[in-house]
Amino acid sequence: MTGVTAILIEDATAIRLGLPTLLPDITFVATFARTEEALSARPAADIILLDLHLTNSGQRNTTQGVAAVTDLVAAGYRVCLYTQEERRFVLAACLAAGARGLIRKSAPLPEVAESIAQFAAGQVVVPQSLIALTELLVRKGSLTILSPRQRQVLAGRARGQTYSEMSRTMHLSESTLRGYWHELAAIAADHLQQTAPADIERSLGLAAGDLLGFWPAPSPARYD
Repeated sequence: MTGVTAILIEDATAIRLGLPTLLPDITFVATFARTEEALSARPAADIILLDLHLTNSGQRNTTQGVAAVTDLVAAGYRVCLYTQEERRFVLAACLAAGARGLIRKSAPLPEVAESIAQFAAGQVVVPQSLIALTELLVRKGSLTILSPRQRQVLAGRARGQTYSEMSRTMHLSESTLRGYWHELAAIAADHLQQTAPADIERSLGLAAGDLLGFWPAPSPARYD
């Protein structure tokens, strides 16, 4: 047993009812179809698993996406997205809003359970698409505070190398490499939270305003 307690916010009934059964080592203290319901009930849990898209024909006006992440983080929850979303800029915007984990719905259940346990233990969990985005930010000079070892690990992960493969070429243990990666993921998430969307746009060669439809609203304290 992992001892992890979780809340699930998911509008698809089959997933909302089925996931707790499929992940028996995770204690789901509550499940909700809407963000507003979770914020009203305020149950205590280690983490929240949040579906990024909650609007459907039965609930057209519910808070979702970056706004839902922002509200849940402001309420004191640690938010991990459980989503099919593929657009890396949308996922990056959710990290900028305060989410610290992203798990694919298509991932095998053992991988989902492992990612949840890692997230509950305080690690930042991100998918391959955001590894590539992080490497791009490094190459464009937006993210500059990585150590040489962290850059090596990032380059390997961005190219799909396993920890076993990197261990052989870098002559470091797999556990050491995982440690470098967990540090790197946290640095990247913090960078996205602390950087204005205009700076990200310039780094990635995007047109001014391209990210504004996705990025969390800036606070004066962050960007002034």
